[in-house]
Amino acid sequence: MAQSSVEGMGHDKKKEVIRIERESVIPVMKPKLIMTLANLIKHSSDRVEFLKLCKRIEYTIRAWYLLQFEDMMQLYSLFDPVSGAQKLEHERLPPGEIDELEQNFLTYLFEVMKKSNFKIATQDEIDIAHSGQYLLNLPITVNESKLDKVLLRKYFEEHPQNNLPDFFDKYIIFRRGIGLDQTTDFFIMEKVDMLIARFWAYLLRKTGLEKILSSWSKRRHRKDPKKGDENNSETYQGDVYERIRLEKLPLSFGNLLNKTTIQEPTFDRIIVVYRPASSSSKKKERGIFVKHFKTIPMADMEIVLPEKKNPGLTPMDWVKFLGSAIVGLVAVVSSLEMSTANLRVIGAILSTVLGYCIKTYFTFQQNLVAYQNLITQSMYDKQLDSGKATLLHLCDDVIQQEVKEVILSFFILMEQGKATRQELDKLCEEILKEEFGETCNFDVDDAIEKLEKLGIVTKDVISRYQCVGLKRANEIIGTTTEELVVKAKQGCATP
Repeated sequence: MAQSSVEGMGHDKKKEVIRIERESVIPVMKPKLIMTLANLIKHSSDRVEFLKLCKRIEYTIRAWYLLQFEDMMQLYSLFDPVSGAQKLEHERLPPGEIDELEQNFLTYLFEVMKKSNFKIATQDEIDIAHSGQYLLNLPITVNESKLDKVLLRKYFEEHPQNNLPDFFDKYIIFRRGIGLDQTTDFFIMEKVDMLIARFWAYLLRKTGLEKILSSWSKRRHRKDPKKGDENNSETYQGDVYERIRLEKLPLSFGNLLNKTTIQEPTFDRIIVVYRPASSSSKKKERGIFVKHFKTIPMADMEIVLPEKKNPGLTPMDWVKFLGSAIVGLVAVVSSLEMSTANLRVIGAILSTVLGYCIKTYFTFQQNLVAYQNLITQSMYDKQLDSGKATLLHLCDDVIQQEVKEVILSFFILMEQGKATRQELDKLCEEILKEEFGETCNFDVDDAIEKLEKLGIVTKDVISRYQCVGLKRANEIIGTTTEELVVKAKQGCATP
């Protein structure tokens, strides 16, 4: 869920803010979390038992997910864009069975995404992202004819979800984590474009065309009436991110001539899932692409889109061209109507108009080079991995998050005694803030489910939870296979 608004600051200044619901991610590294919690335990014997329990919790949770992850990886081997086609050909499976297997893979994948606290970018978030510009100043669109429209549509028909983006049948964007990116530069050409855009907006207001365009834009805007601006303030508490962009820059010589710092919220992690369209009617495309990116500015989200079209001139560029042509034509006609028409004057006018058009064209070429550099940088610096590597990363990420949730909730129950779900949720978030300086929307339901599955918590008649003692918890889980392997290695190493 996302919101955008403008809030006042001081007397005249205003700031544009974006409010985004945080995910249930514990940002603290697992070793740091465990050691910090262990150091809060007074008695050394309890500390030793706690560290042993942490290891057993992790080993057990890994074992729970092992078979599920193996099934997912085995299925993906059939749809890997690099080698999947050869394996499918070798297996000689009927098309209907392949369709079923690829849907099974998507089911595994989306479940892992959910467990790893990735969320599907909603249409609201996409609209907010597209409402501004950051470093990317060209209109980027997707060549939809090059993308398959059956795979994801079939999945969401069987697993319907609310507020899916308009492009859900062609590709899906998962996002997790919010950050901020800043860039400082003179932005000379961008500021010139800003001045022209503001002048054009002024003309639209004076001519009345602004109202017509505004009403058309409102008809296109989708908004869930149940998710208006009166959202619960607690949902968005601490989730306000300021967007500083050139379009909102106050007009002054200082702002236009000096360096300017712009700022844009980023998605810390983005994963894009899609399938290319089949190149021929005889052989159906079966490869499923899974690409993983980091720190992508919201306004520049287009750089992660698949099958991007080569960008063309922006609407403002066309305005410049048409405006220059009209002004030049009027000037030439006026000169010709004069009794003493001067060919030099006409030539000067035409040269000026032509020069401005050439300047606009080269500005576009400069933006195109900047766009290509940005795409190249994204591929090298911002793309973490793809395909199998992304899936392996997700599998490990799921385990790390689940382990941290269980350990933290057990520690709170061990220290605080009995607690309801709401109390446990609040206490876990408070200790993360106090001990680690991190804000997190703790997933208490998932943590309690795992604790109950491990058998190390009990619930009384009024729905309060209580953990068993440390020694008893270790006895319930029992010695894990990993511990036996470690002991065996130590025995072999002993002379």
